Amino acid sequence: MAKYNAPTFDVNLDPEGFVIDLNSLYAALTQLHDKRDPRGVRYSLVTIVVFVLLAKLAGENFVSGIADWVAYRIEPLSELLHLEHRRAPHGSTMGRILAFAIDDAELEKVVHDFFMQAPAAGASIEINIDGKKLRGTIPAGKTQGVHEFAAFLPGEGWVALQIEVSPGENEIRAAPRLLKALDLRGKIVTGDAMLAQRDLSKLIVAAGGEYVWTVKTNQSDLYDDIQTLFAPEQVVPGFSAPKKDFRTAKTVDKGHGRLEVRTLTASAELKTYLGWPYAEQVFRLERTFTRLSDGKVMHDVSFGITSLKASEANAARVLALVRGHWRIENQLHYRRDATLREDWCQVRRGRAPQVLATLNNLVLGLLLRRKVVNVPAARRKYAADFSTALNLITTSQF
Repeated sequence: MAKYNAPTFDVNLDPEGFVIDLNSLYAALTQLHDKRDPRGVRYSLVTIVVFVLLAKLAGENFVSGIADWVAYRIEPLSELLHLEHRRAPHGSTMGRILAFAIDDAELEKVVHDFFMQAPAAGASIEINIDGKKLRGTIPAGKTQGVHEFAAFLPGEGWVALQIEVSPGENEIRAAPRLLKALDLRGKIVTGDAMLAQRDLSKLIVAAGGEYVWTVKTNQSDLYDDIQTLFAPEQVVPGFSAPKKDFRTAKTVDKGHGRLEVRTLTASAELKTYLGWPYAEQVFRLERTFTRLSDGKVMHDVSFGITSLKASEANAARVLALVRGHWRIENQLHYRRDATLREDWCQVRRGRAPQVLATLNNLVLGLLLRRKVVNVPAARRKYAADFSTALNLITTSQF
């Protein structure tokens, strides 16, 4: 039988050296089923995944760079991990393992269960849902590649669950699969205009949650009704405008060379008229941006709908929820591209794109859980001392 190149310690405790906490990420990763034929296997699956995570935490983004990073550090890595065979796996070996040896759905569940064991897990009321295409997986001359759809917990800083949008499917059809796998009781699900759908609204509220949707012309009747409600009133001379149930909140922010004013007006006047499932309020959001360098002003208006009652969410709260939705873009998707260079990764074999996307979410979750603000700086720190990165994996961080 082949001898695995795996850490030679007990998962509970090795009195002479390495300690693995049963609540650690390492312990969770040992649950992964290795799909390889055991004959000839030199590197255990958990060892390979730990190598990838350490290299990513230390600044490597692509499989070739990860393999080089491991090769240049195989001696100290072998000491830290108590590996018997001190030979680094080749980049092609790593690529094959990522593509064919890991069940990406199982990996996603392991990561989900790991994060959800945290004492603070589930404390976040908000769930931001949105999709992301992995542009590096789109073949030349084609328009479609791997498309992932995620539920992000902004309060905790990690992905609750990510699924693949199947070929021929869109986010509207994928959303029920994602939402049905989550506990929505007491949660507020936020989404963009594509997800403003009757069936999704019903599903969320029936599961004990609430929704906040942006509304655009893909729901033309709903959009027109909301726009009409907030349109300037045409007042007949000699008469006053009828009083409307309007509540307003405003925020003013200055930064990045511009002044940004957001004004949200909410109303419950249409809740019985619209016939939209569980609708309680609609809203109008006006944003004005003034560029400080030259005074140029930009302006836009958007509309939305929510199942939250006015007594549960005043205009200020609705405004905060609408703004908060974009944390899935700023804290997750932007970082996956700008920092982890996900869209530049052209690995397409097997399930490697899906596996790497989940590992990218995991890396960011590990960092955001530690309240890291500057992810590149944190990666430079771990590059200088990767034993501290190993601590994130082998000890409980909860």
